[in-house]
Amino acid sequence: MRHDDAFPRTEAPGHRQVTAHPELAPEPVAASWRRPVAVTLGVAWVALYNWWVPVAFDRRLMTSPNEFFSDLEATGRTDATVLQHLDLAAGLVLVVALLVRGPLGRTGRRAEWPWLVAMGVAGAIGGQFSYACPEGLSASCRAEEWRLALPHHHYVHVIAGIAEFAFGTVAVYKAWKRTRPKENGVTRAIRWTGRVLVIAYPFLGIAYLTDRFGAFVEPIFFTCFSVMVVVELLETDRVERRAGREAARVPLVRRLRDELDAAHGA
Repeated sequence: MRHDDAFPRTEAPGHRQVTAHPELAPEPVAASWRRPVAVTLGVAWVALYNWWVPVAFDRRLMTSPNEFFSDLEATGRTDATVLQHLDLAAGLVLVVALLVRGPLGRTGRRAEWPWLVAMGVAGAIGGQFSYACPEGLSASCRAEEWRLALPHHHYVHVIAGIAEFAFGTVAVYKAWKRTRPKENGVTRAIRWTGRVLVIAYPFLGIAYLTDRFGAFVEPIFFTCFSVMVVVELLETDRVERRAGREAARVPLVRRLRDELDAAHGA
């Protein structure tokens, strides 16, 4: 009997199915348990990452509106070790949540996913290595920092903090590019997050260079990155892919019928 390539070929049990028409091959879909587990971890991350909320109202810890929240983790400050551990835990929880969730989104792999993983890694590193002194409060600390006279862990924290903000910002940009063809809640949340970041970055530069109002500027970024991660974990990976697959099925079935008729005619 002549074998016609119009028919799908099935191999022995235990092997994956091969078809002559890859358009009909099953699309990868994340396991059903991944999203709820990732969202639960995401809730824990939001609580850990935003420890600044209660601290901002604690006069014992936040002594000046001009300091950055990283200054609270400087060696010798009240509860510095606790805050460092919160940052470390937040970074690790974020990485696990994103790995559990996976990179799949509505239209396939999400371009921002690896950048958010990198943001989590940078945050964990920043929690492991603290400031040697509060640069936002001490002019002598800032001077020694510029002279590279501080211990190495201070500079690791500085680099990790810059990397965390950079990775988070790139993730927002990548997510905006990926979602802008469709107008929905995800698109709007990411678009407004990006707009806020664009406005906030000049103020962050001014706050860092002048040592003024850092406690007011940093929370803007913490909030934006929190929104980005929440959207990433909550976004579905099913709706559009199913619709696209059903739309593609009709012409493919017709083509298979034509090939079948041609084979019988031969």
